[in-house]
Amino acid sequence: MEETKEGLTCKGVAERLTLGITRVLESMPGVMDVRFVEREPAEKRCLLSWEQKNTCVLPEDLRDFYLTTDGFTLTWSAKLENESVPLGCMVLNGVANLRPLCQSSSVFSLPNAPSLADLDWDEEQVEESECGLVEPHFDSRSRIFELDPCSGNGKVCLVYKDCTEGVVAQKCEVWFLDRSLYWHYLTPSFTAYYRLMITNLGLPEWQNAFTPYGPSPQAKQWASLYQPLSFHCEPSMADLTGDPPVNKLDPSKAFRGKAKLPAPKKKQSAQGGMGGTAKGQGSSGRHSGGRR
Repeated sequence: MEETKEGLTCKGVAERLTLGITRVLESMPGVMDVRFVEREPAEKRCLLSWEQKNTCVLPEDLRDFYLTTDGFTLTWSAKLENESVPLGCMVLNGVANLRPLCQSSSVFSLPNAPSLADLDWDEEQVEESECGLVEPHFDSRSRIFELDPCSGNGKVCLVYKDCTEGVVAQKCEVWFLDRSLYWHYLTPSFTAYYRLMITNLGLPEWQNAFTPYGPSPQAKQWASLYQPLSFHCEPSMADLTGDPPVNKLDPSKAFRGKAKLPAPKKKQSAQGGMGGTAKGQGSSGRHSGGRR
C-alpha cells in the first residue's frame, strides 16, 4: 500500500513538473514513445559550490528547479510509415553540466589558437540585438553558461551581463547562440524559458523562430503539423523568390501505414473460352466425318 502511494506521489510530481505535456503528446496523432527521465533533486551544497566557483548567484526559480530535479530530459518520436522517427527533445543541463561556455574543452589546443573571447576584439564595442537589448560578450564582461545544447543546432545559455571581475553577478537572462555565433534574445527569466520550451513541444530548431532566418523548411513542416495554433510561418527570402509554401498535412493520412493490396486474380476472357469451345467442337466434327 505504501509503495502504491509513493508511486502515485512520484507520478504526480512528474506530471506537475512537465506541466501535463506528456498526456498532451500521447493524445496527438502519430506521437509515440514519450519518455521522461526522472532525476533526483540536486543537493544544496552542490548549488553553493557552483555559485562560489563561478562567482554567480543562481536565480531563485532555477534554484528551486534544481532542488526538485537535477536537470530535465523529455523525448518523443513520430510514427511515419510504420517507422519511429525521433523528433521532440527537451533538455536542461544539470548543475554539474552547467559549465561556462568559453571554457576550453580540449587540452590539445594550440597556445596561440583563437578563442571565443577574440571575437570581442573591441572592448568598447556595444552591439544591440533585434529586440534592442545589448548582446552578451564572450570576454570577461559576460558570464555565460550552457543550459541546453539544442541537439547541435545552437546553444541556449544562461547569461550574466555587465560583470566585473571579483564581483558576484546576480541578474541573468536566457539567450540563444546560433551556429554562426550570433546572439538572439529569448526570455528574461528561467521560468519563462521553461514554459516556452514546453509550449514548443521540444520540436527541432524551435529556438530558430527567434532569429531573422527562422527554422529550416523541414522544421517548419513539423511545426505546422504539431503546432497549428501557435505556429506562424513568416515570409522569408525563399517565399519572395516564388518557392512553394509549407505543405498542409493531414495527420490521419500522414501517419497511416502502407496497406498491402491483394494480388489481382487472373480472369479468363470470355472470347478465349468460346474460341476454345468452338475449336473443340470443330475437331470433334472432323473426327466424326472420318469415321463415316
